[in-house]
Amino acid sequence: METPALVVKDLKKVYKTGTEALKGVSLTVPAGDFFALLGPNGAGKTTIIGIVTGLVNKTSGSASVFGHDIDKETEVAKAQIGLVGQELNFNPFEKPLDIVTNQGGYYGIPRSIARPRAEQLLKDLGLGEKMLGRAMELSGGMKRRLMIARALVHKPRFLILDEPTAGVDVELRRGMWEYLRKLTSEGLTILLTTHYLEEAEQLAKHVAIINKGQIVASGTKEEILALHDEKAHQGGIRGGKLEEVFLQLTSEK
Repeated sequence: METPALVVKDLKKVYKTGTEALKGVSLTVPAGDFFALLGPNGAGKTTIIGIVTGLVNKTSGSASVFGHDIDKETEVAKAQIGLVGQELNFNPFEKPLDIVTNQGGYYGIPRSIARPRAEQLLKDLGLGEKMLGRAMELSGGMKRRLMIARALVHKPRFLILDEPTAGVDVELRRGMWEYLRKLTSEGLTILLTTHYLEEAEQLAKHVAIINKGQIVASGTKEEILALHDEKAHQGGIRGGKLEEVFLQLTSEK
């Protein structure tokens, strides 16, 4: 059986303030999967991503990326990951082509390889005509796509997208998802967090829902949708099935 892209076991995180962000989270993301991690703000999604990518120190538990422990084989594990975080964190005065090319350098990719690869990624993501302008001149949706190109330049096996379409208009979002679907069909594993639950319902093979630092449901999309309770939503405005399951599992009782 193929090694999973991510295995998280009994992950706990307690901040110095005493806030318990993760209360023993266990999660497996199969290789080649499009996996949605859903939860309200403050539920622990970004903390999990921070620990897996080495940006946050865990309190206890373990995490491995394609079988490489994040503590014992940190550099190898990190090299497998491309991260698109919530914040736009590139130099707005730089050219998109330079931003993506220079990212390759952090992974030891020679400029002679990184530059044509960056050009192709930017073209694939609809930024071909913008790659030599300044990044600050890009629209919000284009900036998000620039971050995806940057995350892919070292050819990671595992792409983590933390709220990648926040503030992006519907048309651009659809184009972005078509591109990511193509990457998944070619074998890339994607972990997505999003507040747009209809996106997760359309794209994800597996779904996990986290609430208050604990996984409250995890399984195939079909298994999660099967938790839908028709009786819980008699009358009132109807959302998508996944949205209603999400609300059932995360609403304050």
